[in-house]
Amino acid sequence: MSELSKQPQTSTASDLTVEKTQEEPRIGVYVCDCGGNISDVVNCDRVACALGKLPNVTVSRRCQFMCSDIGQKLITDDIKEKGVNRVVVGACSIFLHEQTFRRTVQRAGLNQYLYYHVGLREQDSWVHHQCPAEALDKGIRMMSAGVAKARLMRPLEAVHLSAEKHVLIIGGGVAGLSSALSIARRGLHVTLVEKSHVLGGQTAQWNHLFPTEEDALALVQNLVKDVLEEPTVTILTGAEVVDAKGYVGNFDVYVRLKPRGVDEESSDSHNGVSVTPLDQKLIDVDLKVGAVVVATGFQPYEPFHGEFGYSEFPDVITLPQLEGLLSRTRHEGGDLKWNGHKVRSIAMIHCVGSRQIEGIHKPQSDGKVNEYCSRVCCTATLAAANHIREQFPDVNVYDVYQDIRTYGRGHEDYYTKASKNHVTFLRYHAEEAPVVVRSEKGDEFPLLVKVKDHLTWGEEIELPVDLVVLSVGMMPNPVEDLTKMLKVAPGNDRFLLEVHPKLRPVETAVAGIVLAGTAQAPMNIQESCAAAEAAACKVAILLSGGKVDLEPYVARVDPERCQGSGECIHLCPQEDAIHMETFNADGRTFQQAVVTSANCNGCGVCVSACPNKAIDVQGWRLDEFEAMVEAIAAPNPEMEGIS
Repeated sequence: MSELSKQPQTSTASDLTVEKTQEEPRIGVYVCDCGGNISDVVNCDRVACALGKLPNVTVSRRCQFMCSDIGQKLITDDIKEKGVNRVVVGACSIFLHEQTFRRTVQRAGLNQYLYYHVGLREQDSWVHHQCPAEALDKGIRMMSAGVAKARLMRPLEAVHLSAEKHVLIIGGGVAGLSSALSIARRGLHVTLVEKSHVLGGQTAQWNHLFPTEEDALALVQNLVKDVLEEPTVTILTGAEVVDAKGYVGNFDVYVRLKPRGVDEESSDSHNGVSVTPLDQKLIDVDLKVGAVVVATGFQPYEPFHGEFGYSEFPDVITLPQLEGLLSRTRHEGGDLKWNGHKVRSIAMIHCVGSRQIEGIHKPQSDGKVNEYCSRVCCTATLAAANHIREQFPDVNVYDVYQDIRTYGRGHEDYYTKASKNHVTFLRYHAEEAPVVVRSEKGDEFPLLVKVKDHLTWGEEIELPVDLVVLSVGMMPNPVEDLTKMLKVAPGNDRFLLEVHPKLRPVETAVAGIVLAGTAQAPMNIQESCAAAEAAACKVAILLSGGKVDLEPYVARVDPERCQGSGECIHLCPQEDAIHMETFNADGRTFQQAVVTSANCNGCGVCVSACPNKAIDVQGWRLDEFEAMVEAIAAPNPEMEGIS
């Protein structure tokens, strides 16, 4: 593994002298009505007027929509014509329009980091809707704090890094394969690592896919064929990531290839596609990649012993097992059979392993129950029910559900179709779950499902069946070691977290590591492919130029104050973000802290640790914070006489 501490993107004692002088601040203040979202509560005219009286404020304006072309033109004109060199915007969330206003000030020739955003909508008008006077006071104070910060802001430059035009994809299911194909077609090299010896993941085990009714295995085979035809894609099956270090653009990853052993699944018993020849030697592969796509997929929920009779009765199976049965029967022909006997009646029970309630359901090994909805189970169950009724019209199908959530386009049609196919629906409540028991000796059917049906006002019904199918939910594959290596975080549901579900839906908090498919959440095949394409686009945009630019909000050392105590290193939570280096100057040898900007996330822990106040975070220096606090706490003459 290469030594990452020797990268050139560092803040050193020799090249980081704190600026002592800067041009006189000429601040432009812009207050947005947000189409009434702000102005219906906060008097934006009063805010703009109050801010216009503050020192260093050259212009203070109000606009109905600051993000519009008209609003942006106000800013660019003031920069060019009035010499504005700092910009403070009070509007909606910074997450929506930070890039909008950064580009605006850049177009006018101003450093993009000389702009500060105040969230007047989320932090003021929306939370104080019934208190307009107090909202006005708060709005003025928030904007005043922004002006106080703007007076002290300095031009910043993004951290520039070279980037490997090579992407690692972890997981060889449909999401991983789709990402690989899309990334390769955008001109980047791809290495796909799959833990098992076959490709295709859970999709390859399915019979048909909804709502397209495509053959699942055929789709996987075609996808694998397309990926293999891409010359820039390398596929490693029977492989695991055993170590990973580095940062966006420059990740060092170790992959270990394991030989196919006699105790492992073969492709004969697993519907996936095998692409790696047998090998009896362990091989370690060292990869240097610019980005990582985590497509580790899901596993079906495994019911506990005795849960709805699972493992207790051989005629209780899961929905994936039923799909395998339907697939084999479709290819081999004949009656639908299970456990050596013909199936005449089936009960399908929804929400097994999903929507669980603490205190009612048995928790997993981590002590948590699966409170989330797995989303796709309902439609998958209805699709299977329709296949059974259409292929084997003599088989009775009972659908026993809590709620049916056919949320996707075309999914509701499966429910309508199931009703027309004479599937019998019964509804239960979670605290009154169905009970599966063995029938009395001599009965025609081996199992009896007892359920209190709330479609018939709580009538207790017994369903004699040959087969019980548990519609199991999704659980993420166990990848704790991998998430620790990559420093990506799981949510409460154990699926991996994105930064923001709407604004940054496939990105993790670690730059250069993105998510694809069901590693992130329960998804159907269409959603997984869409997420894979989103991940591919994100990676291609990031790496296609061979370099990446990171935000400059990283720690910076003042060499005049640093005495090499090392406290910052001891408390820094980021690996390789700060280290000590030895310097020679004025005939003496001394040690000082050095920041590797690429590894720093600007958390500020080092700032609080340094006994000499020799370290600060660019863009959020302590003097800026102090000025903002003073501005917020200062008397507000604009509110005198207003109650």
